[in-house]
Amino acid sequence: MAATMKILLAILAVLLVVGAVFGVKLVSTRNDLVTQREGIQKAWADVDVALQRRADLIPNLVETVKGFASQEKQVFADLANARAALAGARNPRETIQANTMLDGALGRLLVVVENYPQLRSNENFLRLQDELAGTENRIAVERRKYNETVQKYNTSIALFPNNIAASMFGFSRNDAYFQTTPAERTAPRVSF
Repeated sequence: MAATMKILLAILAVLLVVGAVFGVKLVSTRNDLVTQREGIQKAWADVDVALQRRADLIPNLVETVKGFASQEKQVFADLANARAALAGARNPRETIQANTMLDGALGRLLVVVENYPQLRSNENFLRLQDELAGTENRIAVERRKYNETVQKYNTSIALFPNNIAASMFGFSRNDAYFQTTPAERTAPRVSF
């Protein structure tokens, strides 16, 4: 009887150790997933700051162009509508869609600029265009970082045994990636 009791105690001790190791791993995985989810929020905030900087530059650019190209009302209306959509976006998916609208409207504005050589030589316009180019580069960098952060998180919650912890604690896939639209893949035509 004593030998049976020792065996049962040994089995119980092993089960407790295995349970404790599993519990520690589970808590560690949950904490890692929380950190990654917060990383997505931080990366999104960085994208948002860069997008806001661009949105703040656009009115100055538009006012400079308006002085030279007052007949281009549709382009200005499209820019205003895209900025309003960006300002009213409530989540990353809506912001990404509004940003795509803004990209297109901004592209059309730059095509308008090509028709006005005197505008291209205007000092204020050149300064704004340089600031906008720098901002576009920042946006591209922040988008890439955001997409990498989302991809790392999505991979992490799909891997075993992380998928068990993700399922237990309510972590779900995040599909709010920045993607290039087919129109953006087409190279613009430039003529001199």
